[in-house]
Amino acid sequence: MQIFITGIAGFIGFHCAQHFIKLGYSVSGCDTFNSYYDVKLKEERARILEQNRITVHKWDCADLPTHLNELKGTTHILHLAAQAGVRYSLSAPKSYIDNNIVGTFGVLEACKDLPDVRLIFASSSSVYGLNKKLPFSEDDVVVQPANLYAATKLSTEHLAFSYHAIYGIPMCGLRFFTVYGTYGRPDMACFLFADKILRGDKVPLFNEGKMRRDFTHISDIVDGITATLSLENEWEILNLSCANVESVETLVSYLESGLGKKAMLELLPMQPGEMIETQADITKAQRLLGYSPKVSLKDGIAEFTKWFLSRNA
Repeated sequence: MQIFITGIAGFIGFHCAQHFIKLGYSVSGCDTFNSYYDVKLKEERARILEQNRITVHKWDCADLPTHLNELKGTTHILHLAAQAGVRYSLSAPKSYIDNNIVGTFGVLEACKDLPDVRLIFASSSSVYGLNKKLPFSEDDVVVQPANLYAATKLSTEHLAFSYHAIYGIPMCGLRFFTVYGTYGRPDMACFLFADKILRGDKVPLFNEGKMRRDFTHISDIVDGITATLSLENEWEILNLSCANVESVETLVSYLESGLGKKAMLELLPMQPGEMIETQADITKAQRLLGYSPKVSLKDGIAEFTKWFLSRNA
């Protein structure tokens, strides 16, 4: 397999690239190294990848159609590049249109002109929006995204399907549920909370920490993506999660245990655009991929806090 990853210096892209190279696949990718969070973390990930003979291009995925010569021989494109974060969409909405919709359009245009390429693209649990039925199933009607980030991710699913229908490009969209782990983004809950706990700052808990999430360890996500590389179906949308919902309060308690320090909590009301609970039905991924998440939140946070403390020693 010859795999090209957009967003390769991002959290999930970094872990996937390392895993793929261990499997003996040819791996390269692109990233814009934008300043949504401290670019030094992306640069660190890129250095580690390049030490493992993985080429990291400083390209915008919207420009992939101009790099078709470099993409010759590619068997799979893993499209992970995106503007993430729900709260940031309230202050910087254009970034979501430019990165998520225009960026995906560029990837799809490139796929159209690459023979025999298979596209795997990242979607999100946020597309389920204001749906009341739990657990969320891929067969659910999703027409009420609760925030702009969700709206752009749902739009990318629709864009992707239209290119599949017209050009016959085989594709699989993966709806990720609250991914966490080492080398994660600083704006993600476990990283943000851990940093505040160590500093002695107040940890903001929206909805007083009563929100519940399908926290999914990065290794389980990488396993799911890896299995998708061999999926022969022409079009699929799949949930990837740990299938074990826990509260944000519980996440904080595991962080306290791993860091050896008590959190100072700031209990706040619900934020606009947030979902009270996410919970995935992973039956379809289990059937098609043999997907079987293995890492509990307790064990995953124990690993994460050990890594976090080593970086803050």
